[in-house]
Amino acid sequence: MPELFANKSLCFKIILNNFVKIFYMLQLKAEIQNSGLKATPQRIAILDAMHKLGHASADMVADQLKDIFPSLTVATIYNVLESFVEKKIVVRRFSSNNKMYFDVNTYAHAHLYFKEENRYLDYDEPELLALVNDYFKNRMIPGFKIDSIDIQIVGSKSE
Repeated sequence: MPELFANKSLCFKIILNNFVKIFYMLQLKAEIQNSGLKATPQRIAILDAMHKLGHASADMVADQLKDIFPSLTVATIYNVLESFVEKKIVVRRFSSNNKMYFDVNTYAHAHLYFKEENRYLDYDEPELLALVNDYFKNRMIPGFKIDSIDIQIVGSKSE
């Protein structure tokens, strides 16, 4: 046992690392509970996977969790993600490959969509958002009410 504690620096790093992991999981649990949902181990794991992936489909989350929760189906994950959408924990993204993606970043931002990879990247450009929002602030589109503005820039990786 004394050998285990011989390297106090390593021991401290291990303890700190475990504390950070526990604190992070408690934050996920609180986020789910504060929305009014029960924080089940599966919901916590799904939200954790979403934070790690950033933008993901239910299939991608299932792939991330298959070793931890092998019996968790894509349909169940999709339903959990939809409940997260209702509670504003994540938002939906629609891709050109006809797949539903979800985004854990619910603040106002644009997206870059890499069509070959079917991958999203957050594009934080406040000036662009302000420009588009200001443009539509005083302009009415006949027969159409704007609920929100979602900017998605589609392209491919440049050399």
